[in-house]
Amino acid sequence: MKNVYLDHAATSPVHPEVIEEMIPFLTEHFGNPSSIHHYGRQTRKALDDARTMIATSIGASRNEIIFTSGGTESDNLAILGTVSAPGKKGKHVITTEIEHHAVLHTFHELEKRGYDVTYLSVDDEGRISLDELKRSLTEDTILVSIMYCNNETGTTQDIKEIGKILKEKEILFHTDAVQAYGLISLDVNELNIDLLSASGHKINSPKGTGFLFVREGVPFLPQGFGGEQERKRRAGTENVAGIAALRKAASIAEKEREERFRQYTTFRDTMKRVWQEEEISFIENGSPDHFLPHILNVSFLGVKTEVLLVNLDLAGIAASSGSACTAGSHEPSHVLKAMFGDDDRTKSSVRFSFGLGNKLEDIEYAAHETAKIVKRLAK
Repeated sequence: MKNVYLDHAATSPVHPEVIEEMIPFLTEHFGNPSSIHHYGRQTRKALDDARTMIATSIGASRNEIIFTSGGTESDNLAILGTVSAPGKKGKHVITTEIEHHAVLHTFHELEKRGYDVTYLSVDDEGRISLDELKRSLTEDTILVSIMYCNNETGTTQDIKEIGKILKEKEILFHTDAVQAYGLISLDVNELNIDLLSASGHKINSPKGTGFLFVREGVPFLPQGFGGEQERKRRAGTENVAGIAALRKAASIAEKEREERFRQYTTFRDTMKRVWQEEEISFIENGSPDHFLPHILNVSFLGVKTEVLLVNLDLAGIAASSGSACTAGSHEPSHVLKAMFGDDDRTKSSVRFSFGLGNKLEDIEYAAHETAKIVKRLAK
Protein backbone atom coordinates (compact mmCIF):
# COMPACT_ATOMS: atom_id res chain seq x y z
CA MET A 1 0.00 0.00 0.00
CA LYS A 2 1.22 3.47 -0.88
CA ASN A 3 1.36 6.08 1.91
CA VAL A 4 0.61 9.69 0.94
CA TYR A 5 0.73 12.56 3.43
CA LEU A 6 -1.72 15.30 2.44
CA ASP A 7 -2.07 17.16 5.73
CA HIS A 8 0.72 19.72 5.43
CA ALA A 9 -1.53 22.54 6.68
CA ALA A 10 -1.53 20.74 10.04
CA THR A 11 2.23 20.24 10.12
CA SER A 12 5.00 19.61 7.64
CA PRO A 13 8.00 17.26 7.57
CA VAL A 14 11.35 18.81 8.45
CA HIS A 15 13.51 19.52 5.40
CA PRO A 16 16.77 17.48 5.39
CA GLU A 17 18.86 20.64 4.99
CA VAL A 18 17.08 22.14 7.99
CA ILE A 19 18.02 19.12 10.11
CA GLU A 20 21.66 19.53 9.09
CA GLU A 21 21.50 23.19 10.05
CA MET A 22 20.24 22.31 13.53
CA ILE A 23 22.79 19.63 14.45
CA PRO A 24 25.73 21.92 15.38
CA PHE A 25 23.46 23.79 17.81
CA LEU A 26 22.52 20.51 19.49
CA THR A 27 26.15 19.45 19.82
CA GLU A 28 29.12 21.84 19.92
CA HIS A 29 27.31 25.22 19.79
CA PHE A 30 25.33 24.83 23.01
CA GLY A 31 26.05 28.18 24.70
CA ASN A 32 23.41 30.45 26.16
CA PRO A 33 23.08 33.40 23.75
CA SER A 34 22.85 35.78 26.71
CA SER A 35 26.31 34.76 27.96
CA ILE A 36 29.24 37.06 27.15
CA HIS A 37 31.89 34.35 26.68
CA HIS A 38 32.67 32.86 23.27
CA TYR A 39 30.20 29.98 23.71
CA GLY A 40 27.44 32.53 24.12
CA ARG A 41 28.72 34.73 21.30
CA GLN A 42 28.56 31.77 18.89
CA THR A 43 24.87 31.21 19.53
CA ARG A 44 24.16 34.95 19.70
CA LYS A 45 25.50 35.29 16.15
CA ALA A 46 23.12 32.51 15.02
CA LEU A 47 20.19 34.43 16.53
CA ASP A 48 21.32 37.68 14.93
CA ASP A 49 21.70 36.04 11.51
CA ALA A 50 18.27 34.43 11.78
CA ARG A 51 16.62 37.66 12.92
CA THR A 52 18.10 39.55 10.00
CA MET A 53 17.05 36.92 7.46
CA ILE A 54 13.49 36.63 8.81
CA ALA A 55 13.10 40.41 8.92
CA THR A 56 14.32 40.78 5.34
CA SER A 57 11.85 38.13 4.16
CA ILE A 58 8.90 40.34 5.14
CA GLY A 59 10.43 43.79 4.53
CA ALA A 60 10.93 44.51 8.23
CA SER A 61 13.92 45.59 10.32
CA ARG A 62 15.68 43.07 12.56
CA ASN A 63 14.62 44.80 15.78
CA GLU A 64 10.96 44.23 14.84
CA ILE A 65 11.21 40.43 15.07
CA ILE A 66 10.40 38.49 18.25
CA PHE A 67 11.17 34.76 18.23
CA THR A 68 8.42 32.64 19.77
CA SER A 69 7.41 29.01 20.22
CA GLY A 70 5.08 29.12 17.19
CA GLY A 71 1.92 30.55 15.72
CA THR A 72 -0.25 30.27 18.82
CA GLU A 73 2.15 32.16 21.05
CA SER A 74 2.71 34.75 18.31
CA ASP A 75 -1.05 35.33 17.97
CA ASN A 76 -1.50 35.54 21.74
CA LEU A 77 1.40 37.95 22.13
CA ALA A 78 0.28 40.15 19.25
CA ILE A 79 -3.23 40.59 20.64
CA LEU A 80 -2.67 40.68 24.38
CA GLY A 81 0.62 42.55 24.11
CA THR A 82 -0.92 45.46 22.23
CA VAL A 83 -4.35 45.88 23.82
CA SER A 84 -2.86 45.82 27.32
CA ALA A 85 -0.05 48.28 26.52
CA PRO A 86 -0.02 51.55 28.48
CA GLY A 87 -1.78 54.40 26.70
CA LYS A 88 -4.42 52.27 24.98
CA LYS A 89 -7.67 54.08 25.73
CA GLY A 90 -10.20 52.21 23.61
CA LYS A 91 -11.77 48.86 24.52
CA HIS A 92 -13.11 47.81 21.10
CA VAL A 93 -11.38 45.12 19.02
CA ILE A 94 -12.33 43.37 15.78
CA THR A 95 -11.66 39.94 14.31
CA THR A 96 -13.52 37.44 12.09
CA GLU A 97 -15.63 34.35 12.69
CA ILE A 98 -13.15 32.13 10.82
CA GLU A 99 -9.89 32.81 12.64
CA HIS A 100 -7.66 30.08 14.00
CA HIS A 101 -8.55 29.27 17.61
CA ALA A 102 -5.28 30.86 18.74
CA VAL A 103 -6.90 34.16 17.78
CA LEU A 104 -10.57 33.39 18.50
CA HIS A 105 -9.94 32.08 22.00
CA THR A 106 -7.75 35.08 22.78
CA PHE A 107 -10.59 37.39 21.78
CA HIS A 108 -12.96 35.34 23.95
CA GLU A 109 -10.58 36.01 26.83
CA LEU A 110 -10.66 39.72 26.03
CA GLU A 111 -14.45 39.65 26.29
CA LYS A 112 -14.07 38.23 29.81
CA ARG A 113 -11.76 41.14 30.58
CA GLY A 114 -14.37 43.68 29.57
CA TYR A 115 -13.44 44.39 25.95
CA ASP A 116 -16.07 44.91 23.27
CA VAL A 117 -15.39 42.40 20.48
CA THR A 118 -16.83 42.46 16.96
CA TYR A 119 -16.68 39.20 14.99
CA LEU A 120 -16.97 39.95 11.27
CA SER A 121 -19.07 37.52 9.23
CA VAL A 122 -17.94 35.95 5.95
CA ASP A 123 -19.72 35.09 2.71
CA ASP A 124 -20.00 31.57 1.30
CA GLU A 125 -16.47 31.90 -0.13
CA GLY A 126 -15.05 32.67 3.31
CA ARG A 127 -14.35 36.34 2.58
CA ILE A 128 -15.19 39.28 4.81
CA SER A 129 -16.99 42.38 3.58
CA LEU A 130 -14.81 45.49 3.58
CA ASP A 131 -17.97 47.56 3.99
CA GLU A 132 -18.86 45.62 7.15
CA LEU A 133 -15.34 46.21 8.43
CA LYS A 134 -15.63 49.96 7.81
CA ARG A 135 -19.06 50.09 9.51
CA SER A 136 -17.67 48.24 12.53
CA LEU A 137 -14.85 50.71 13.18
CA THR A 138 -15.46 53.15 16.03
CA GLU A 139 -13.48 55.77 17.91
CA ASP A 140 -12.77 53.08 20.55
CA THR A 141 -11.36 50.52 18.08
CA ILE A 142 -7.71 49.83 18.94
CA LEU A 143 -6.92 46.56 17.12
CA VAL A 144 -8.13 44.51 14.16
CA SER A 145 -6.90 40.92 13.68
CA ILE A 146 -7.68 39.22 10.35
CA MET A 147 -5.87 36.15 9.05
CA TYR A 148 -4.14 36.26 5.67
CA CYS A 149 -5.01 32.74 4.50
CA ASN A 150 -7.53 30.46 6.17
CA ASN A 151 -6.01 27.22 7.43
CA GLU A 152 -9.08 25.15 6.55
CA THR A 153 -10.13 26.46 3.14
CA GLY A 154 -7.09 28.31 1.80
CA THR A 155 -9.21 31.42 1.19
CA THR A 156 -7.30 34.70 1.39
CA GLN A 157 -8.51 38.13 2.50
CA ASP A 158 -7.76 41.47 0.85
CA ILE A 159 -5.03 42.25 3.36
CA LYS A 160 -3.59 45.17 1.41
CA GLU A 161 -6.93 47.00 1.24
CA ILE A 162 -7.66 46.20 4.90
CA GLY A 163 -4.25 47.60 5.86
CA LYS A 164 -4.93 50.77 3.90
CA ILE A 165 -8.30 51.30 5.61
CA LEU A 166 -6.84 50.78 9.09
CA LYS A 167 -3.78 52.94 8.49
CA GLU A 168 -6.00 55.87 7.57
CA LYS A 169 -7.88 55.37 10.84
CA GLU A 170 -4.64 54.84 12.82
CA ILE A 171 -5.87 51.48 14.10
CA LEU A 172 -3.41 48.65 14.70
CA PHE A 173 -3.60 45.73 12.26
CA HIS A 174 -2.52 42.17 13.09
CA THR A 175 -2.58 39.29 10.63
CA ASP A 176 -2.08 35.60 11.29
CA ALA A 177 0.11 34.70 8.31
CA VAL A 178 0.90 31.14 9.40
CA GLN A 179 -0.47 29.60 6.19
CA ALA A 180 0.79 32.37 3.92
CA TYR A 181 4.37 32.87 5.08
CA GLY A 182 6.83 31.09 2.80
CA LEU A 183 4.35 30.58 -0.03
CA ILE A 184 3.78 34.14 -1.23
CA SER A 185 5.70 37.40 -1.11
CA LEU A 186 4.91 39.41 2.02
CA ASP A 187 5.96 43.01 2.67
CA VAL A 188 4.64 44.46 5.91
CA ASN A 189 5.17 48.02 4.70
CA GLU A 190 3.35 47.61 1.38
CA LEU A 191 0.53 45.83 3.21
CA ASN A 192 0.43 48.29 6.15
CA ILE A 193 0.63 45.45 8.67
CA ASP A 194 1.60 46.35 12.26
CA LEU A 195 1.85 42.81 13.65
CA LEU A 196 2.35 39.51 11.81
CA SER A 197 2.47 35.95 13.17
CA ALA A 198 4.24 32.99 11.54
CA SER A 199 5.12 29.42 12.50
CA GLY A 200 8.12 27.28 11.63
CA HIS A 201 6.50 23.86 11.44
CA LYS A 202 4.33 24.93 8.50
CA ILE A 203 7.44 25.61 6.37
CA ASN A 204 9.44 22.42 7.08
CA SER A 205 11.08 23.55 10.32
CA PRO A 206 10.64 21.71 13.64
CA LYS A 207 7.63 22.32 15.85
CA GLY A 208 8.19 24.83 18.63
CA THR A 209 9.55 27.74 16.60
CA GLY A 210 7.94 30.84 15.16
CA PHE A 211 8.12 34.60 15.15
CA LEU A 212 6.08 37.72 15.68
CA PHE A 213 6.69 40.95 13.78
CA VAL A 214 5.89 44.04 15.83
CA ARG A 215 6.32 47.33 14.01
CA GLU A 216 8.71 49.76 15.67
CA GLY A 217 6.74 52.24 17.76
CA VAL A 218 3.71 49.98 18.32
CA PRO A 219 2.92 49.99 22.07
CA PHE A 220 3.61 46.50 23.39
CA LEU A 221 3.46 44.99 26.88
CA PRO A 222 5.28 41.65 27.42
CA GLN A 223 3.05 38.82 28.62
CA GLY A 224 5.74 36.72 30.29
CA PHE A 225 8.12 37.53 33.11
CA GLY A 226 11.75 36.54 33.52
CA GLY A 227 14.92 37.64 31.78
CA GLU A 228 15.44 40.41 29.26
CA GLN A 229 15.59 38.27 26.12
CA GLU A 230 14.13 39.47 22.82
CA ARG A 231 14.67 43.13 23.81
CA LYS A 232 12.60 42.59 26.99
CA ARG A 233 9.54 41.54 24.97
CA ARG A 234 9.59 37.76 25.44
CA ALA A 235 11.37 36.31 28.47
CA GLY A 236 13.12 32.94 28.38
CA THR A 237 16.30 31.50 26.90
CA GLU A 238 15.91 31.35 23.13
CA ASN A 239 15.56 28.03 21.31
CA VAL A 240 18.74 28.53 19.30
CA ALA A 241 18.64 25.23 17.40
CA GLY A 242 15.00 25.81 16.48
CA ILE A 243 15.64 29.40 15.41
CA ALA A 244 18.61 28.36 13.26
CA ALA A 245 16.33 25.76 11.70
CA LEU A 246 13.63 28.38 11.13
CA ARG A 247 16.12 30.62 9.33
CA LYS A 248 17.18 27.78 7.03
CA ALA A 249 13.59 26.72 6.32
CA ALA A 250 12.60 30.31 5.56
CA SER A 251 15.54 30.77 3.19
CA ILE A 252 14.65 27.55 1.33
CA ALA A 253 11.00 28.60 1.12
CA GLU A 254 12.04 32.00 -0.21
CA LYS A 255 14.17 30.41 -2.92
CA GLU A 256 11.54 27.83 -3.93
CA ARG A 257 8.42 29.94 -3.41
CA GLU A 258 7.34 30.37 -7.03
CA GLU A 259 8.11 26.75 -7.90
CA ARG A 260 6.09 25.49 -4.93
CA PHE A 261 3.17 27.73 -5.84
CA ARG A 262 3.08 26.30 -9.38
CA GLN A 263 3.47 22.74 -8.11
CA TYR A 264 0.63 22.99 -5.58
CA THR A 265 -1.61 24.57 -8.20
CA THR A 266 -0.96 21.55 -10.43
CA PHE A 267 -1.71 19.17 -7.54
CA ARG A 268 -4.97 20.95 -6.80
CA ASP A 269 -6.08 20.91 -10.43
CA THR A 270 -5.07 17.25 -10.81
CA MET A 271 -7.22 16.09 -7.89
CA LYS A 272 -10.27 17.88 -9.21
CA ARG A 273 -9.67 16.60 -12.74
CA VAL A 274 -9.46 12.98 -11.56
CA TRP A 275 -12.70 13.31 -9.59
CA GLN A 276 -14.44 14.78 -12.60
CA GLU A 277 -13.19 11.93 -14.77
CA GLU A 278 -14.35 9.44 -12.11
CA GLU A 279 -17.75 11.16 -12.20
CA ILE A 280 -18.07 11.63 -8.46
CA SER A 281 -19.93 14.60 -7.05
CA PHE A 282 -17.96 17.12 -4.99
CA ILE A 283 -18.20 20.77 -4.02
CA GLU A 284 -15.13 22.92 -3.50
CA ASN A 285 -15.26 24.97 -0.30
CA GLY A 286 -13.59 28.34 -0.52
CA SER A 287 -13.03 31.12 -3.01
CA PRO A 288 -12.38 30.30 -6.68
CA ASP A 289 -10.46 33.56 -7.13
CA HIS A 290 -8.84 34.38 -3.78
CA PHE A 291 -6.92 31.41 -2.40
CA LEU A 292 -3.52 29.81 -1.86
CA PRO A 293 -3.11 26.54 -3.75
CA HIS A 294 -1.66 24.31 -1.04
CA ILE A 295 -5.08 23.79 0.56
CA LEU A 296 -8.04 22.10 -1.12
CA ASN A 297 -11.21 21.73 0.95
CA VAL A 298 -14.05 19.76 -0.64
CA SER A 299 -17.37 18.24 0.39
CA PHE A 300 -18.57 14.87 -0.88
CA LEU A 301 -22.28 15.14 -0.11
CA GLY A 302 -23.80 12.04 1.42
CA VAL A 303 -20.49 10.84 2.86
CA LYS A 304 -19.73 11.62 6.50
CA THR A 305 -16.39 13.26 7.13
CA GLU A 306 -15.27 10.92 9.93
CA VAL A 307 -16.07 7.79 7.92
CA LEU A 308 -14.28 9.11 4.86
CA LEU A 309 -11.16 10.05 6.84
CA VAL A 310 -10.94 6.60 8.41
CA ASN A 311 -11.24 4.94 5.02
CA LEU A 312 -8.65 7.28 3.54
CA ASP A 313 -6.28 6.39 6.36
CA LEU A 314 -6.82 2.68 5.69
CA ALA A 315 -5.84 3.39 2.08
CA GLY A 316 -2.65 5.09 3.27
CA ILE A 317 -3.84 8.66 2.69
CA ALA A 318 -3.51 11.24 5.47
CA ALA A 319 -6.01 14.09 5.17
CA SER A 320 -8.08 15.99 7.73
CA SER A 321 -11.41 17.61 8.46
CA GLY A 322 -9.83 20.98 9.22
CA SER A 323 -7.64 22.44 11.94
CA ALA A 324 -5.46 19.89 13.74
CA CYS A 325 -6.08 21.93 16.91
CA THR A 326 -9.68 20.62 17.00
CA ALA A 327 -8.90 17.01 16.05
CA GLY A 328 -11.20 14.61 17.85
CA SER A 329 -14.11 17.02 17.88
CA HIS A 330 -17.30 15.80 16.23
CA GLU A 331 -18.60 19.33 15.78
CA PRO A 332 -18.59 20.74 12.23
CA SER A 333 -15.80 23.20 11.49
CA HIS A 334 -16.49 26.70 12.84
CA VAL A 335 -15.06 28.02 9.58
CA LEU A 336 -17.50 26.10 7.38
CA LYS A 337 -20.40 26.89 9.73
CA ALA A 338 -19.59 30.58 9.35
CA MET A 339 -19.62 30.14 5.57
CA PHE A 340 -22.62 27.82 5.12
CA GLY A 341 -24.57 27.64 8.38
CA ASP A 342 -25.96 24.14 8.98
CA ASP A 343 -25.66 23.06 5.36
CA ASP A 344 -24.86 19.36 4.81
CA ARG A 345 -21.57 20.22 3.18
CA THR A 346 -20.15 21.07 6.63
CA LYS A 347 -20.61 17.42 7.64
CA SER A 348 -18.95 15.91 4.57
CA SER A 349 -15.90 18.11 4.09
CA VAL A 350 -12.28 17.00 3.84
CA ARG A 351 -9.13 19.10 3.64
CA PHE A 352 -6.23 17.97 1.46
CA SER A 353 -3.07 20.06 1.83
CA PHE A 354 0.17 19.74 -0.12
CA GLY A 355 3.82 20.17 0.69
CA LEU A 356 7.35 18.80 0.83
CA GLY A 357 7.69 15.24 -0.45
CA ASN A 358 4.48 15.14 -2.48
CA LYS A 359 4.81 14.09 -6.12
CA LEU A 360 2.29 14.19 -8.95
CA GLU A 361 1.90 10.41 -8.90
CA ASP A 362 1.05 10.61 -5.17
CA ILE A 363 -1.67 13.13 -5.90
CA GLU A 364 -3.12 11.03 -8.71
CA TYR A 365 -3.10 7.94 -6.48
CA ALA A 366 -4.81 9.81 -3.64
CA ALA A 367 -7.43 11.26 -5.98
CA HIS A 368 -8.30 7.86 -7.50
CA GLU A 369 -8.42 6.17 -4.08
CA THR A 370 -10.65 8.94 -2.77
CA ALA A 371 -12.99 8.45 -5.72
CA LYS A 372 -13.19 4.69 -5.04
CA ILE A 373 -13.97 5.27 -1.39
CA VAL A 374 -16.60 7.94 -2.08
CA LYS A 375 -18.34 5.69 -4.62
CA ARG A 376 -18.39 2.83 -2.11
CA LEU A 377 -19.62 4.92 0.83
CA ALA A 378 -22.23 6.73 -1.26
CA LYS A 379 -23.99 3.42 -1.87
